[in-house]
Parts: sequence; structure tokens; C-alpha cells
Amino acid sequence: MKHHCYIGFFEDEHELLSAVGVCRERGIPIVDVVSPFPVHGLDDALGIRPSRLPWVTLFGGAAGLSLGLWFQYWSTAENFPIDVGGKPWDSYPAFVPVAFELTILFAGLSTAFALFVRSFLWPGKKTAPGLEVTTDHRHALILEQRDARFTDSELEQLLHEHGADEIRQEYGDMS
Repeated sequence: MKHHCYIGFFEDEHELLSAVGVCRERGIPIVDVVSPFPVHGLDDALGIRPSRLPWVTLFGGAAGLSLGLWFQYWSTAENFPIDVGGKPWDSYPAFVPVAFELTILFAGLSTAFALFVRSFLWPGKKTAPGLEVTTDHRHALILEQRDARFTDSELEQLLHEHGADEIRQEYGDMS
């Protein structure tokens, strides 16, 4: 399927937010917003739901804690108990450092893995050409022209009215 996108580049994040708000009000499909730093209020302006990534972190950390405690108990009290100075085999205070470290490890790895899977990121993935300028100081608003409700000149005028200093048209295949 062919697609036709407009990319508006903004110097100021407040102008970007106003352009996003107007596009959402008029029903213009927003493909993406690219920014070199987090813009406060952009998630609300785009209508993005809160992330479920903290739940993945919680479950990963709980799995690490459970596995750490279980393995230490199993290895010291069940599989190979050694009596050292009359100390108990299932001494949970001694298990705390390893269990804590496994909690942090599993939470971090599960969060990173879920983020990469959800964002479709992998080593060697190609980035969209033409957005290199957004890494320093500029923001990009990418709009898609899907139907005849908005003419090309109306989209360009809307972006110019809200402070876009450069507008590019991109054509290509959607995949």
C-alpha cells in the first residue's frame, strides 16, 4: 500500500504541541512525533495511554526474587545441607543479598526485553531517512494523507501556521 506523508519540522516544542492538538481536533492522522528530548504534555496531546511497562518490571522482579530465594533454600537445605557451626540450613537473612541482586537483574532484563519487543527495535534496524536533524534541536511531526478530506496545500498551510520552519513530502510503501 502506498502512503503519502508530510513531515513538519519545528524549532519550539510549544508550537509542536499546538500543531498536534489542531491535527487531533481536525482528525488528521498523526503517524509519529520525533523529538530529541521528552516534551511535557505530548503524550496527552497525542492521546497515548499510560505504559504497561512498569507491570513487566514488577513481574520480572518478583520472578527474580522468587527464583533467588527458592534456589538458595533448595541448594542449602534440600540438595546439599552442610552443618557449619550449628547454623540453620534455611537462614533467610543470609539469602537477602543474592535475592536482591537477582530481583534487580530480572527486573532490568525483563524491562529492556519488553521495551525492545514492543517498540520493534532490533540490532541493525534502519531508521527513517530525513529525520537526522531531530537528534539535536528540532522536532518532527509526521502526518499521513489518507483521503481527500484535506488537500496538500491545506496540510502545508496548517503546519506553517503552527510554526513549522520546514515541510517535506515523503512517498513510499507501508510495511
